[in-house]
Amino acid sequence: MKFSIQRYLTLLVPATLIILADQASKEIIRRSLQFEETWVPWEWLAPYARLVHWRNFGAAFGMFQNGNVILATLAAVVAVMIIYYYPRVAPEDRLLRLALSLQLGGAVGNLIDRLIQGYVTDFISVGTFPVFNIADASISIGAVLLVISVWFKEKAESQKPDEEHHQQSVYPPAAGVGAGMNQEEGGDD
Repeated sequence: MKFSIQRYLTLLVPATLIILADQASKEIIRRSLQFEETWVPWEWLAPYARLVHWRNFGAAFGMFQNGNVILATLAAVVAVMIIYYYPRVAPEDRLLRLALSLQLGGAVGNLIDRLIQGYVTDFISVGTFPVFNIADASISIGAVLLVISVWFKEKAESQKPDEEHHQQSVYPPAAGVGAGMNQEEGGDD
């Protein structure tokens, strides 16, 4: 497969925008809020949504705490695999391409934090859900879109044999056609 920067643009542009938004938002939080400090624009909103400066030494949504080295390695491997696999995805499979872009942007966004700080800055707090960031949301949305893309692809593939069978049963072959018969083998003159 020949390298083409154009093939990678639909991967790298959305991923780069996610990385930039993720890193900028984390920097704003680190500069504006002390560690564990919470901010809400209106007090009535506090039970539902707020910003809180949090340090996550684990995976998305606080899972696998103190696994920073393993998670950084995993993020790097995932990023390389996405970059390798992406050109093999059909251009018309836009949903899968978007899913991979979101996952790449999220993985690299959190990888940057792990490499520079040794932890990931989280700040979005909704209800009792674990605190997360733009990269975490991007990875999660990408995973959901990936599942949906695979589901649509499998559904389309499973309908192909049904359509072929339906066409065969509606339009049976004419007598003698396709049976390998010709006039020398006993066909009608």
